[in-house]
Amino acid sequence: MKAIRKEILRQTEEMELIASENYASKAVLEAMSTVLTNKYSEGYSGHRYYGGNQIIDEVDNIAIERAKKLFGAEHINVQPLSGSPANAAVYFAFLKPGEKVLGLRLDHGGHLSHGHPVNFSGMLYNFVQYEVNPETGRLDMDQVREVALREKPKMIVAGYSAYSREIDWKKFKDIADEVGAFTFADVAHTAGLIAGGHMNNPVPFFDVVSTTTHKTLRGPRGAMIMCKEQFAKQVDRAVFPGMQGGPHDHIQAAKAVAFGEALQPDFKEYAGQVIKNAQVMAEEFKKCGYTIVSGGTDNHLMVVDMASKNLRGKDAEIVLEKVGISVSRSTIPNDPNPPMNPSGVRFGTPAITSRGMKEKEIIKVATWINAAIEHRDEPDVLEQIRKEVREMCLAFPIPSV
Repeated sequence: MKAIRKEILRQTEEMELIASENYASKAVLEAMSTVLTNKYSEGYSGHRYYGGNQIIDEVDNIAIERAKKLFGAEHINVQPLSGSPANAAVYFAFLKPGEKVLGLRLDHGGHLSHGHPVNFSGMLYNFVQYEVNPETGRLDMDQVREVALREKPKMIVAGYSAYSREIDWKKFKDIADEVGAFTFADVAHTAGLIAGGHMNNPVPFFDVVSTTTHKTLRGPRGAMIMCKEQFAKQVDRAVFPGMQGGPHDHIQAAKAVAFGEALQPDFKEYAGQVIKNAQVMAEEFKKCGYTIVSGGTDNHLMVVDMASKNLRGKDAEIVLEKVGISVSRSTIPNDPNPPMNPSGVRFGTPAITSRGMKEKEIIKVATWINAAIEHRDEPDVLEQIRKEVREMCLAFPIPSV
C-alpha cells in the first residue's frame, strides 16, 4: 500500500504526456475492485465451462452492446486481456504461421505486434512492410498499393502507435480487395477519438478491428476485437480456447462502465479537446524550432525530432522527468539512432485533457518543455519549472482522486 500511495502522489503532482496513458474514472476503478475478480468463467455468455456465471453473462452482454453502439460493429469479443494478445488472436483467427502480412515499419510509426522481428508477430508470420513518405512523414497510399501488388499479402494491417495523421481506411480496403487480402485495423491509440466521432471509423470497411480499452477510451487495461459477423466464430475461437482461458471478470465490468461513459455527450467533447490540445502543442513546438514528424497532428499525439536541440529521445525523457513531465522516447522515420536512445520523443494529450487542461494550459506546458530542454544543465531552472508544473497539476486534479 505504501508504494500505491506514492504512485497516487506522483500522478497527482506530475504530468502525463505519454500518448498511451490516461486516467480511468472513479467508477471504472471501483468496477475493477469488486468481487467479480473471484469468478472463473471460461467460455462465452450462455456457454460457460463453469457454473454460477449468470451475472457474469449479464456483465459481458452489457459491455458488448455498449461497444456495438460506440463503433457500429457487427460482432465484438470483449474478452482479450490486452492489446498484443488481441492482435495475436486476430492473426491466429485469419492466418496460418508463415503466411505473409503487410504492416507499417516500427520506426515509421507501427507497433511491435505489427511484424517486428523481435516480436511473436515477426517470428510466426512473414511480415513485409510499407513506410511513410520520407519527405512528408505521411502514408503514401500509392506506395502501399505498390508494395501490396508486389508482395500479395494474405492480410494488410493499418492503425499505428506513433502516427499522427488521419487514415484512409477505405483506400486500404480497396487495395486489400485488389490483392485478395484480409484487412486488420489496430486502433488501440485512437479508439476513443473514433468513438467520440472525431476520427474516421474503420469498422464499416475492415474485416477485423482490435483496440485496447485504456488509452483514449479511458477504460481499464484490456482489449477487444470487432469483426464482421461472418468472422465471428473464428475470432471467438481464436480468443478462447485458442489464446487464453477465462477472462478477467472485474475488468469486463470496468470495460462496460467505460463504454457507458464513452456514450455520453461529454465524452465527445473530451475527444475533440484532446485533438485541439495536441494541435496547439504541435504548433508551439514548431514555434520553438522543433521538427514534428508529418508537420503536425490530426489526433492525440505527435513525434518530435530533438535534433535541433542537440539531444536524443532518451536524454529528453530523462530531462523532462526531472521537472515532473512523463514522456516516451520514439524513433523517427529512418532513424539514424538506436531504439533505446532514438532521435525523437512522442508526446500525447489524452491524460492532461482528462484533467481539464485546455489550450491556455497547453501553451504553458509546451513552454516548460522547451525551457527544460534548453536549460537542461541548470538545476535551479529545472527545479523552478518542476514547482510550476506541480502547481498546475494540483489545480487540475486527476479524475479518480
